[in-house]
Amino acid sequence: MTARREASAPPRIAGHRFVRVLGLGGFADVFLYEQDMPRRAVAVKVLLAGSLHGDARARFQTEANVMARLSHHPSIVTIHQAEIAADGRPYIVMEYCSGAGLAERYRRERISVEEALRIGVRLGSAVETAHRAGVLHRDIKPANVLTTDFGWPALTDFGIASTPGSGEGAAVGMSIPWSPPELLAPHPTGDARSDVYSLAATVYSLLAGRTPFEVPGARNGAADLVGRIEREPLPVTGRGDVPPSLHAALACAMEKVPDRRYPTAAGFARALQQVEAELGLPVTPLDLNDDAQTGASRGWRAFGPAVSGTSARVDDDATRLRPVVSIDPREPVAQPKHTDLTHDESPRLRPIVTVDPGPGEEHVPQAVRRAAAVRRVAAGGVHAQPAGATSISSRSRRAVAVGAAALVLTVTVVALVVNLRGEPTGVQTAEATAGFGAQGAQGVVAVVPAPTGLTGVRLADGSVRFTWVNPEPAAGDQYLWGVRSATGEPTLALLAEATVTVPGGAGTQVCIEVSIVRADRSASARPAEVCVE
Repeated sequence: MTARREASAPPRIAGHRFVRVLGLGGFADVFLYEQDMPRRAVAVKVLLAGSLHGDARARFQTEANVMARLSHHPSIVTIHQAEIAADGRPYIVMEYCSGAGLAERYRRERISVEEALRIGVRLGSAVETAHRAGVLHRDIKPANVLTTDFGWPALTDFGIASTPGSGEGAAVGMSIPWSPPELLAPHPTGDARSDVYSLAATVYSLLAGRTPFEVPGARNGAADLVGRIEREPLPVTGRGDVPPSLHAALACAMEKVPDRRYPTAAGFARALQQVEAELGLPVTPLDLNDDAQTGASRGWRAFGPAVSGTSARVDDDATRLRPVVSIDPREPVAQPKHTDLTHDESPRLRPIVTVDPGPGEEHVPQAVRRAAAVRRVAAGGVHAQPAGATSISSRSRRAVAVGAAALVLTVTVVALVVNLRGEPTGVQTAEATAGFGAQGAQGVVAVVPAPTGLTGVRLADGSVRFTWVNPEPAAGDQYLWGVRSATGEPTLALLAEATVTVPGGAGTQVCIEVSIVRADRSASARPAEVCVE
């Protein structure tokens, strides 16, 4: 709220004492009041006298009703009451958020990647909650995110909110720097994916210290920004501590074509959770209403007893994505676990599906079975195949089992012989020897990392486009991928690019795994995995 004018006169409100002006807007002013009973500070938003015509009054009433419906969410500003003052001006009494808002912060301070991710996940759950209630915000931006006394982001200003499919394409009062291309068109149209774009643009601003398509030192008028938003790719933030996977998530959420974005705010929030896990940060929980049914949501349960009618059992892993710490640096880091929260179309991680043993393989370690399969494809034993091709045959599995068993026996014998001689073994683990890493100059196994930021987006034709990031690119790198299924092995194929599109019908779950394969045919110890409903 930065309009340059005098504030309107604060109305007399029974049981409230005016303290000071908080902000000025195009249609309303916001004042700080002290409420007598119960004693507390509150923010009061008052419609301007010149905005009492039908449209403005209707929007104001809609804002009050919408925010009241959503006030239970910890990252949406709480509404206490709405009335009409004695002078005829409507007003809304709201929670007073004493912390600095994001609009005040992002240009004057460097917000850490950890905090930006945490804010993004919490706002994502707020936006998802609004969407599930049938409400589009349509004006998500830093100025509309306040900060509570406890440091939580709180989404506000639902003044131009609408319902999906209502046909209200006109973006009254929208903010161009954070608006998607479809809302800047001559005939604006938008849906939940438009809010996803604006949410990601807000997170981008926190990291870059500027709006997404603002060019320092260049012309940044409305026409300049609209042209860049419609035609230019998302520029990098300019920060070295922003990982490629985070930029990839932002770029996906801010695709020019809505069909290529995350279809839900929850999907974007989960992508941010994956980045948190990748960086070893505490993973911010998604505060969604259905999570409360499992007793896992911090937002619903942290400050009081269990919600009536919900299970008393608390399963903390139900809404959290946790990295598993590996003590031995030679061992691969386990992939984060993620439990489904909803049945929407957002990308999710699934528990790892093992490579099932064939006849004679029952006693061969899982790592060796997978290593043999990976090495066979990486070495050219299986050529690139389209998704859905026939998987490795039982005869091949038996051959792999025999070879793997021989490999384990050889390693065991070598280790035994050397130990009998009283000398250090210097033998790698069977998993490393099987081809997961490359031998370094000092005899240390260089573990090949798994791809990061693996996400999938459902396209209009039902197919799913998957993308990922190579965290440590090296010359000659390729990507070994396959479609996962609940039974049997994935069909593995090699790719040169970090993207693949998999056919699939609407409502059909598509799961893939991806590993990095080096030029020396060493590969990721564990593949990255993701499923899209």
